[in-house]
Amino acid sequence: MSKAGALDLASGVGGKIDKTEVLSAVEKYEKYHVCYGGEEEARKSNYTDMVNKYYDLVTSFYEYGWGESFHFAPRWKGESLRESIKRHEHFLALQLGLKPGQKVLDVGCGIGGPLREIARFSLASITGLNNNEYQITRGKELNRIVGVDKTCNFVKADFMKLPFPENSFDAVYAIEATCHAPDYGCYKEIYRVLKPGQCFAAYEWCMTDAFDTNNQEHQKIKAEIEIGDGLPDIRLTGKCLEALKQAGFEVIWENDLAVDSPQSWYLPLDKSRISFSSFRLTAVGRFITKNMVKALEFVGLAPPGSQRVQDFLEKAAEGLVEGGKREIFTPMYFFLARKPLSESQ
Repeated sequence: MSKAGALDLASGVGGKIDKTEVLSAVEKYEKYHVCYGGEEEARKSNYTDMVNKYYDLVTSFYEYGWGESFHFAPRWKGESLRESIKRHEHFLALQLGLKPGQKVLDVGCGIGGPLREIARFSLASITGLNNNEYQITRGKELNRIVGVDKTCNFVKADFMKLPFPENSFDAVYAIEATCHAPDYGCYKEIYRVLKPGQCFAAYEWCMTDAFDTNNQEHQKIKAEIEIGDGLPDIRLTGKCLEALKQAGFEVIWENDLAVDSPQSWYLPLDKSRISFSSFRLTAVGRFITKNMVKALEFVGLAPPGSQRVQDFLEKAAEGLVEGGKREIFTPMYFFLARKPLSESQ
């Protein structure tokens, strides 16, 4: 049950930020990024502030255009975006072998779309971890509406410092979320709170082996994705795999699911396509949204700075599509990793 109206979009821009300070927050956020002269180290050292500002600014846009689950998915021909997203979430639950009553952690849960879907699919009890107060408030409201508020909850915390004892969870997953971390230290924290013998599964945003650090066009695409999606950096798939092993995990299997997808994962954002089921994401839909936001800001229903948020989200969409077409970026590098039963294994 997503917010769908223009006024919901307008009132939500800025999240918990005072509406009079949205423009200032946009300017501060932009300055973290390469496009505005920002440095990678500054983004990493201030990742909490940067990511919080990002999600305060963009959450209502995401929900308006994408729904409650803010992620991509491989697509079968004839499958809608909504159907593919649900299947992607079910696939994760099946890989983890989730069972009724298990205690599960969703790391970087957004407003809880996947959490609710996976909870209803598996009957597991899921804790959503998020460091953004606005998203948690929205997630709690949606949990109550669908009736999973008794078995699922949210915790406000940084996934680099998980506030749970060792060996607390039967399973952990992350969906396009730990890419917001300044480094892969979050894997060590996940390893610590996961019970021995249990698994961690994730979809990671990564640059692929086709990415060339010396190619200026590749660097431009990477920078567009970083500013448009609140990322300190985007790391290579190989670095992700290496970090899992360094954290202590046994990698059961891993694969870039974008490679064998019957339809391109970036299809919803590709301006050359027409779709009525996800119209708001098409070129025409985004043009209408852009002008609607401009009008709402002009009459004072949306705070100053709303158009700027729309602009960097548009930049992200362009970078994502180009990154996908050139096969230098993937939002679905999947892995299933196990914590050994004992440290000596």
